[in-house]
Amino acid sequence: MQTGTAAAFALLRRLTAGSAVLHQLLVAMFIMTAGLTASGIVANTYRLIVGKTEPSRALYLAVMVVAGPSVLFDNAARTRLKKECSHIAFWLAAALALYWSLAIGLLVVSLALAL
Repeated sequence: MQTGTAAAFALLRRLTAGSAVLHQLLVAMFIMTAGLTASGIVANTYRLIVGKTEPSRALYLAVMVVAGPSVLFDNAARTRLKKECSHIAFWLAAALALYWSLAIGLLVVSLALAL
């Protein structure tokens, strides 16, 4: 029995024409995951480097373009756990973060494929 990446590739090889929608969904989820991962790496690296100091506004905005989905989802999860926002507001923020991650993921994957 295969596990991990080998199992994922075996599953993709078994997909037929009738399961093209599933294939597209898996690709979209992979791209969203790549975007959210890149966002988390940038956000945490920024937090480690900057710390408590006040960075320049231009640097902050440039970093938040990529780190935004991770920060947005983190803030939404914290406020939901404190019960300071509704379920609808949380899921709206989560959907926006995932959509933003999809855009970043497309950029990351296209850059990876270009190398």
